[in-house]
This record gives sequence, C-alpha cells and structure tokens, in this order.
Amino acid sequence: MEAHSRSLGDYYQLLLKHNLLADLRPLPADFARPVALVSCDSQVVVPGTLFLCKGAAFKPAYLADAVKRGAFAYVSEKVYPEGGSAPCIQVTDIRKAMGLLADLAYGHPSGKLKITGITGTKGKTTAAYYIRGILDRWRQEAGARATALLSTIVTDDGLERRPAKLTTPEPLDLQRHLSNAAEAGCGYVTMEISSQALKYGRVIGVDLACAVFLNIGEDHISPVEHPDFEDYFTSKLRIFSQANTAIVNLDCDHARRVLEAASRCPQVLTFSQKDEHAHIYAWDVEKVGQHIRFQVRTPRYTGVMELGMPGLFNVENALAAIAVAEAYGIPEEAVRAALLEAAVPGRMEHYESADGQVSVIVDYAHNGMSLEALLRSARAEYPGRELTVLFGCTGGKGIDRREGMGNAAGQYADRILLTEDDPGPEEVADICADIQRFLDPYGKTGQVIEDREEAIDRAILDCQTPAVVVLAGKGCETAQKRKHGPEPSIPDGLLAQQALRLSLIHISAPTTLQLISYGVLC
Repeated sequence: MEAHSRSLGDYYQLLLKHNLLADLRPLPADFARPVALVSCDSQVVVPGTLFLCKGAAFKPAYLADAVKRGAFAYVSEKVYPEGGSAPCIQVTDIRKAMGLLADLAYGHPSGKLKITGITGTKGKTTAAYYIRGILDRWRQEAGARATALLSTIVTDDGLERRPAKLTTPEPLDLQRHLSNAAEAGCGYVTMEISSQALKYGRVIGVDLACAVFLNIGEDHISPVEHPDFEDYFTSKLRIFSQANTAIVNLDCDHARRVLEAASRCPQVLTFSQKDEHAHIYAWDVEKVGQHIRFQVRTPRYTGVMELGMPGLFNVENALAAIAVAEAYGIPEEAVRAALLEAAVPGRMEHYESADGQVSVIVDYAHNGMSLEALLRSARAEYPGRELTVLFGCTGGKGIDRREGMGNAAGQYADRILLTEDDPGPEEVADICADIQRFLDPYGKTGQVIEDREEAIDRAILDCQTPAVVVLAGKGCETAQKRKHGPEPSIPDGLLAQQALRLSLIHISAPTTLQLISYGVLC
C-alpha cells in the first residue's frame, strides 16, 4: 500500500469530520508525519504504521508487538497501556473508522471503477458469476482485459487470485483488492456484499455503480450474527445508501419496502417474472434438455435467453444480470452468449449415470430459502423420480437454518439424509436431532450418517431408480469446520463421481459410466 502521500493529520481530520473521535482534547502526536501503512495486523507492521485495534479477538499484546515493530500511533475504542508512548486516537466506532481509514489509505479506488454490489439471502454467487461473465464477454470483444470478481468462492482482483475467506473482505483487504483492480485495468468489479459487511461497515467508502437486491428471507439469525429478522433486513437495505443505480427484484418478499429504500438512488431498475410492468420482464420459462430457456423484454430489446446451467430458480439471477447489463449499456448479443456459457463452481453441478437413471445435483444451498427453491426446481425438472436430499447445518451460528432446511426437506423430499456441514463447536448428532424436530410434522425421518463421505455414498448407492439426488450445503468447498478448526475434505462433486463409479454394479448396461458435468469444480 502506498500511503506516503497521507499524513497522520489527514487520517485524524477524516475521523473528526465523521464525528468518530471519542476524545477531542489535544493529542500529543506529530500530525505532519507521513503514514507508511495502515494495518490491523501486527505481523506486517513497518516503521511509520498507523495501527488499528480491531476485532472481538483483539489482544493488547498485538498492539505491544505493533509498537515494537514501528507503529507510531494507533486507533482504538480504548487506551491501552501496551501502546506505550504511541498516541491513541480514540474513536467511538472502530469498525466505521476502519472502513473510512482504509478507503483513504488506498486513495478511494472505487472512484476509479464501476462496481456492482449484490446482496440477497440466496443467489448472490450465481448472479455475480453471470454479471462478471457478461462484462467479460463484452470487454473481450472490445479487446479489453477481464474484470474483477470478489465472491464467496474466489477473490480475483486482476493482480491476486485465490480462494475467498469471507463473502465480503474486511475493509483493508477490500480496499487493497479494489486498488489492485484499478491498477490492473479491470475497469469493473462484481462483488457479493453480505449482511454482516453492511451491518459492520466493511464497505464504507465504496461507491457502487449498481446495487442489486435479489431477495430476502430469514437467515443468519443468531446471537453472533443478527439478533432478529429486522436487523438482518435493515442491514441489507443499507446497500442503497452508496449506489447510483438500484436494481430490485419485484418478486421478492417485502418488495415495496425494498423499493422504498432503493428510491434514494438516482436510478432504479426492476426485474420480475410476475409483473409485466417491470423494466426487465421474463415469461415462458421452460427446461430444454439441461438448459433453461425464457423470453425476456428489456427497455432496449425483446428476445430469447438460454441458461447453460440447470435450475429454474436461476432465471431470477439471470434477470438481475440482464438488468445490470441494461445499466451499463451492454449489447444483447454479449448478454445472450455469456448466459449460455456461464458456470458457477459448486452451484448446480450436474452428474448423471450412463443410463440416465440417476442424476446428482451438487449445490451450495445452505439455508431454508435456497434449499426450498432447489428442491422445488428438482421436482419440476425431474418429474416422477425419487427425490433424495442430503444436507446438514452449521454449528454455533445460523441456528434458524435448521428449521428452514428441515421444512424444505420435509415438504419436498422422498428420502432425507442428515450429515455434517461445518459443525464447529457442536456435535453433528445434536445438530441432526435439532433438524429432525422440523421433519417430524411431515411424518419423515432423516437418516443420520455423520461422516459426509459415507453419507454421500449411501445417498447415491441406495436410491431407488429413477432418482435425482441433491447434495446440498458444501458445493465445491474443500474443508469441514470442526471443533478444532478447518479440516481438509473432498468436494461433494468428486464424492458424487466416486459414488457413481461404484454404482456401475447396479447398472445393467455394460457400457462405461459417463459423467456429464454442467458445473465447474473448484
């Protein structure tokens, strides 16, 4: 990071401007001194660093280490003796302060980019890949380089590419990625924005060209996330406070309230499969082979679009992407080609036996709203087949998911297997027992197999053909979060392929098993 052009006084004045200073008494500090680095990580501190004391896991020893390494001032909600002679810039809200300071440190990179921010309870990642695919196809035709993507799956800013740690990075990381994207000439950034990021100010200072609101349902309700639905919903609506164009799904729950919040933006575009008065309207949705085809009308054209990914619910994500393309003036041809080619790691990966009797869908659906949409779509796309679903729920957070996913499975599935999905501090058996409470009203019992690998084998090998088997929750993830931290695991897609190979003994045709994948493994 190059922060040499900014002095400590610049950072202090920014906090003063936003009424974040907790102590207005004169501070014994050299405000003219250049700041070489702004950081909350003591291990990367260099001489001339402005250190930020942030996070529930913060320990005063981190500050002592930072001062020892060369931090000459620190920002904190309280004064620490471990800061020694380094002056403390005391603030009332360290999270908001960090967002503002990070934006200043990197020179407000969002001002040099066109950023699309996407929020919603389900579909953020798929919509992000659709949007990025459209942008890249359009720019490729003009000889421009690929755009940047910050998603649940991957962080790709044009200079760095690696698996994502958070849906939306912390402020200093986020601003670094935006700075990299600007430096690399990406021009556009597509990013998922979580409710936690909006609630805790991770995206403060980020100018959004487009803010996409996909949908809203109950999720992330727990003592360590959002205390109730209102807090969750209000957090998501904040996305419109920093956007130029709002893009709203008229078919989502509480659409009127979403539109009211979106009205603060200079431009609002809407999309729908139900309201023909929407700016982007789709109808005649049908499954054609493994593709989804639909008619669409926008302010600029009317035509047929086709999705290369299965899943009737993906039309909603595609309409959001088409709306973004309208905002950016992207030609119809680029939109159509990109949607046909789009594939999303861990989302609607499809595998099939040679005789077509067993179809396996791997998807990241990890809350009630997502699982219900997935199972409802599977019922419609594979009529007359036994529907098996395998899933679990996270431990220690998102407790509400157990009810939502249990209700979805109870309503739609013929056969249910309960297993591990990042159990964290809890026992897998206890989580499964909690889910079972919500299956009971449907008269269904989930088969509990704690080991996910074994559970996937049984889900596929024990099904009654013809069948469709849905493996939900993990997608292409390669780790299970257990009591002592993340442990390596095999992605569901690979496990599905292994099980299908074993299932050859159950297939009468002597031909070698053919696997058809419409997804992309990580």
